[in-house]
Amino acid sequence: MTSTPAPADHLATFRRWVLAILVFAFVGTALELVFLEHYDGWRQWVPLLLLAEGAVVGTILLVRPVPSLISHWRLLMVVFVVAGGVGMWFHYAGNLEFELERTPDLAGLPLVHSTLEGATPVLAPGTLIQFGLLGLLFAWRHPLRRT
Repeated sequence: MTSTPAPADHLATFRRWVLAILVFAFVGTALELVFLEHYDGWRQWVPLLLLAEGAVVGTILLVRPVPSLISHWRLLMVVFVVAGGVGMWFHYAGNLEFELERTPDLAGLPLVHSTLEGATPVLAPGTLIQFGLLGLLFAWRHPLRRT
């Protein structure tokens, strides 16, 4: 007679996989930013530092999860979401400034289109938003979560 794993076991396995994938993604994205030399000024350091902290905290949670780290993780993931939104704004604003310097009479949808196609990828910081949301999904109703 074989026993089927309890649903809680499946959920724990799912959580561990989500966390492992996130840690892998944090490291890969941080390396990509380093290769792109995305460290010119404090604004460009923010995603690198967030990704590094996420990788460290995520690895610790994989090896030895503790309740205080779940709380820290949740806060960190909210910061990821906010930083991703702010980063998208910075990328858009930088492209907008460049487009207006290059073509001052550009306006309306053509300006928006040119700005979105600019040299700085406007949607790239949205990756942090996705990471943050997945990280929050990992922590949602986590059994170690403090009340």
